[in-house]
Amino acid sequence: MISSWGGTRKLPFAFTEHGVTMLASVLRSERAVEINIQIVRAFIALRQYALGYAELNQKLETFMVETNMQFSDIYQALTEMASQNEKDKKPLNPIGFLAYEK
Repeated sequence: MISSWGGTRKLPFAFTEHGVTMLASVLRSERAVEINIQIVRAFIALRQYALGYAELNQKLETFMVETNMQFSDIYQALTEMASQNEKDKKPLNPIGFLAYEK
């Protein structure tokens, strides 16, 4: 089906968590209720996994910021040392045989 929002729209292949709970309220068989409970538990496990991933991502981001700050400090110190070496250098006398033009 083509949509006015620019692109093809497809029906979902799975229920959302809310869809499963709505389905559980409609279906009355014992087996349907058991399966819906298992599906809701799977959604809860996925949510907990996603929260753990977000926490890990935040820790990684903090580590990257701290590391970048340390590398920035090191780079600045090396740049200052290199500029001091350039200032302290004396002009060197040329070495080797010099040919004079006649």
